[in-house]
Amino acid sequence: MIVELKTLVAVAECGTFAEAGRRLGLTQAAVSGHMRRLETHLGYPLFDRTGRSASLNADGMRTLARAQTLLADFASLGDRDETGEVGFRRIGAIASMQSTVVTRALVPFQARYPRYRVHIVGGLSLQLLDGLDRRELDLCVMIRPALALPEEFVFEPLVSEPYRLLVAAAEIAEQKIPSVRSWLANRSLIRYERGSFGGRQLDQFLRSRQLPLQETIEVDDIAAMIAMVRHRLGVALVPMTESMLPLPDDICALPLAEAAPAREIGIIRRQKAVSPVTDYLVTCLIGAVDV
Repeated sequence: MIVELKTLVAVAECGTFAEAGRRLGLTQAAVSGHMRRLETHLGYPLFDRTGRSASLNADGMRTLARAQTLLADFASLGDRDETGEVGFRRIGAIASMQSTVVTRALVPFQARYPRYRVHIVGGLSLQLLDGLDRRELDLCVMIRPALALPEEFVFEPLVSEPYRLLVAAAEIAEQKIPSVRSWLANRSLIRYERGSFGGRQLDQFLRSRQLPLQETIEVDDIAAMIAMVRHRLGVALVPMTESMLPLPDDICALPLAEAAPAREIGIIRRQKAVSPVTDYLVTCLIGAVDV
């Protein structure tokens, strides 16, 4: 019944069978079948059905609360005790944080919990947030979304990374362009991928300033953007993340104007997911920032 319970939680969170199916990768008919099997197993209806719509009834709401508890217990079956002798944690982390803050945080974490397995999942911040929502991740280290988070999630800030314009040093010597606006007007912009939270933030900044742009390349890998600038394919607006510093000698980072954006990175997790192990992991991540 674990699959059916997960489907029940998805229906409650998404509001409709169709949307729950899209989240779980199921057809609406399959979701309906899961709910019918669960109702048959329990011996009572979970929904008030009117035409094509269905809403959880009082029994359904009580079952939902129990299902959430059971699923949380099922997810922690590997945790033999609260000392963390054996267990498993799933961390979502954007690429630039994996080799820096996350790596340093794992040193004290594994010293205390040496038999814990840790799975680090990479991806765009939007993908990681979706994984957390699906309960596939215990926490995420990612860019803060522009929109408000659901009430069940909490954001704990780690680091703020200002954006800079990267230009090949040789081009600065040759062209002597006086300002960031002029660089953007006269050179191709290597664009930070707009499907990412950081890329959306930059897009809003550029639109608000009505900056002239010549766009040729769009990419989500900061290391690739630096390499492209070195090969003089254009200039790039990138966050000054620790993993890319120090910059190569042949690249210059020019500050933007006042009120320029910064990429805020932090930890997102469920407020009610109480666990001494996860709490200590958060403490390690926070402590790894200033090392």
